Amino acid sequence: MTTESSSTPSSNFLRTIIENDLAANRFAGKRWAGRPGPLSVQQGGNPDPARIRTRFPPEPNGYLHIGHAKSICLNFGLARDYQGTCHLRFDDTNPEKEDDEYVQSIIDTVKWLGFSWRHEEENNLYYASDYFDTMYAFAQALIQAGYAYVDEQTPEQMRENRGTLTEKGKNSVWRDRPATESLQRLEEMRDGKHPDASMALRAKIDMGSPNINMRDPVLYRIRHAKHHRTGDKWCIYPMYTWAHPVEDALEGITHSICTLEFEDQRPFYDWILARLAELGQLCEPLPRQYEFARLNLNYVITSKRKLLQLVRDGHVQGWDDPRMPTLVGLRRRGYTPSSIRLFVERVGVSKADSRIDYSTLEQALRDDLDPVAERSVAVLDPVKLIITNYPEGQTEACHAPRHPHHPESGQREFPFSRTLWIERDDFREDPPKKYFRLFPGNTVRLKYGYIVTCTGCVKDDSGNIIEVHAEYLPDTKSGTPGASSVKVKGNITWVSAEHAIPATIRLYDRLFADPHPDAGDKDFLAALNPDSCQTISGWLEPGTVASPGKTWQFERLGYFVADQVDSTPEKPVLNRAVTLKDTWV
Repeated sequence: MTTESSSTPSSNFLRTIIENDLAANRFAGKRWAGRPGPLSVQQGGNPDPARIRTRFPPEPNGYLHIGHAKSICLNFGLARDYQGTCHLRFDDTNPEKEDDEYVQSIIDTVKWLGFSWRHEEENNLYYASDYFDTMYAFAQALIQAGYAYVDEQTPEQMRENRGTLTEKGKNSVWRDRPATESLQRLEEMRDGKHPDASMALRAKIDMGSPNINMRDPVLYRIRHAKHHRTGDKWCIYPMYTWAHPVEDALEGITHSICTLEFEDQRPFYDWILARLAELGQLCEPLPRQYEFARLNLNYVITSKRKLLQLVRDGHVQGWDDPRMPTLVGLRRRGYTPSSIRLFVERVGVSKADSRIDYSTLEQALRDDLDPVAERSVAVLDPVKLIITNYPEGQTEACHAPRHPHHPESGQREFPFSRTLWIERDDFREDPPKKYFRLFPGNTVRLKYGYIVTCTGCVKDDSGNIIEVHAEYLPDTKSGTPGASSVKVKGNITWVSAEHAIPATIRLYDRLFADPHPDAGDKDFLAALNPDSCQTISGWLEPGTVASPGKTWQFERLGYFVADQVDSTPEKPVLNRAVTLKDTWV
């Protein structure tokens, strides 16, 4: 069933939170020095010109997917709507998986979606690695104040002593070591004097906490790995749960908006910020974390590991394969930035997990393209139609609107001739009931052309139909006084065989046949749809110029885009973005 479009505003509980914060003047007195920094930097700044600050903090370890689009649109959209700014921050704290290729792709994708991290004179593009020196200084302050220690247990011992959801954890034997020893060990860790996993810096909170995330979580781990920006400078890297609140505070973030899996981490987020503010390292007001339900879409997987497997094992043709849920893939498929934003708006924002049907995404694209996509005709499964009483060698011009709802866009012109291409499905030798297209003895209109009566067909030696024959009624051309003189029920599209433009056309469908391809213990590869891509040779209306990225609605067929990589005006390669209606069974 096709999902109906709706103009009803979707729910977003975060708006209420922001509006209440602004009404209560929670950010009164908030200062901003024009750049991120601790209290010593911000206290000398001016009143923050941004009413709120949000951030989109991707890890540069892969390409963004449709799930990220929700977070992008949410964070940048809220900042825009409340006269604030949204920072783009690369959370590059895991050097073994990160790469500049992903950084550039993320930058390009956020821009493509229509968002900017600039605010007045600010260019709010940051990296977690910008703050490594500051984080290290903060860690030293926590140790000196008795809020952190270097633990020399093995990872296995840490896990064993951490406890369970029903059993309290056990204090490490290193928990009460003198601060001077922990400071010395931390320096040695930083300088690469100890092997990976031999020790770690931990917060000193409560090993008996009912929230297992508060049982002395790790702040720094040893990683002898080259970083894409800092090189070999560091041999220790901060854990995300430690880096995340620190980064937010340094950047003056007011609303730190995360998905629900971070809800259990919020007490640690608040604890870290409170301790650092207490130690004079951060200025008030401190950021606050809020959680929303992530986007779950039927027929889609968003696990970076599984998406990488699809690419590496050759199940798809790369990260930008039009069947992929990556935003570069959706872009190449023919999805527009406005259709993605419309989809996110319709999905709404809540704290309740739900699963969105894929048809909602498809309908957003239809609703976005329908008012703007130029109309044209293509024949994807061609068979020849011979107008036997039309003079050989003769052609005449036919006309059709470029867009039926925008007469100001003008008319397109294309030739009518004796030999045409029509869709094979538009002829039946033995038609079923309520079939109103071509069959022997039936009369139909060739859209924008003449009314014709089918007289029969020609078959090859194998019984395959290779030609359909018909006779035209000369006084019935569309746009002439005789056009309505004969009433018909059928109306089919066509292109002149002599003038049509050959094209390679890729008919894309959903990558997975199972609506929940990786649920439970399923093998997601077993759910791959074998018909997710069919490559065919078709014919385009004369005058069609397939410049990369150009989009059309091919009448009766759907929306198509000239492939950004492979298409040229001389050799068109077109991708089906979406059908005219949801035909998935």
